[in-house]
Amino acid sequence: MQLFRLILFLGLVLHKLVWEVLKKRDKQPKTSPHQPPTGPLLSLVKLGKAAFLIFILFQTLFLNLFPISAEPVVLRVFGGLFYFIGLTIAITGRLQLGQNWANLEDYQLLPEQKLVSHGIYRYIRHPIYTGDILLLVGLELALNSWLVVLAILPMLVVARQSKAEEALLGQLLPGYQEYCQRTKRFIPFLI
Repeated sequence: MQLFRLILFLGLVLHKLVWEVLKKRDKQPKTSPHQPPTGPLLSLVKLGKAAFLIFILFQTLFLNLFPISAEPVVLRVFGGLFYFIGLTIAITGRLQLGQNWANLEDYQLLPEQKLVSHGIYRYIRHPIYTGDILLLVGLELALNSWLVVLAILPMLVVARQSKAEEALLGQLLPGYQEYCQRTKRFIPFLI
């Protein structure tokens, strides 16, 4: 079980490393007619994201919180499967998005932003969100934790965020509205 937890932990570390390395590589000034949140609100959002990540890392390695089952083998297998599918989708989406990526809270259009419609983006508009939700749900199931129910909170944030991003990109990015008509938001051919 400790090896399984370590593998899950290393997947989370890989996810974070990919984001940090690509963020540094792709760093460029952001421009948008919309002002991103600043001051205390931005600090609170960033602090919340950091606290959430630290908790998830700590839980993955050490905590057995709110067990779902006394015999969680099947739950762990399905959870691990969802986790690794989510991890793969999120990282693939981030790599394919390249320099067009911005932080969740930025609401920004980048100076050289282009429509990305190849790879996984050919089928869904928000693979990073889809992957991260699958990863989170899978992680909690793999850890045999009822905290999986709390995944509804990030799902609500993702639903709200994706609509806001689509409204902004639809106004400012050429071809984005047509792209939305031929793709789904989160799940290919369905949603």
